[in-house]
Amino acid sequence: MANMKIKKGDLVQVTSGRSQKNGGDRGKQGKVIAVYPDTQRVLVEGINRITRHTKTGTTGRGARTGGLVVQEAPVHVSNVAIVDPETKTPTRIRTRLETVERDGRPKVTRIRVAVRSGKDLS
Repeated sequence: MANMKIKKGDLVQVTSGRSQKNGGDRGKQGKVIAVYPDTQRVLVEGINRITRHTKTGTTGRGARTGGLVVQEAPVHVSNVAIVDPETKTPTRIRTRLETVERDGRPKVTRIRVAVRSGKDLS
């Protein structure tokens, strides 16, 4: 399976799905909370929110938990695009190889670069 180009902590924008005026999330931006490479999905903050019914129970202190819980659900990685740090618009990602000297020997590292502006992504 190919490596995923989107990492935890990246700012992404939803590129497909229902538009915002129809109650969807297309065009919204959010931070990646978790990445699931085995299923090719990402969990984005504030995107694809679902209502989950959880069973009511009590904690050790006697507080009641459960009921209706609203949380994010994973989105397929093809439906989001990383946001360019300079233009704040969706962009593709390219990798650049850079040689760094460590302990007296050269080491090659990969750096993610935004295609639109050419800026490095952290």
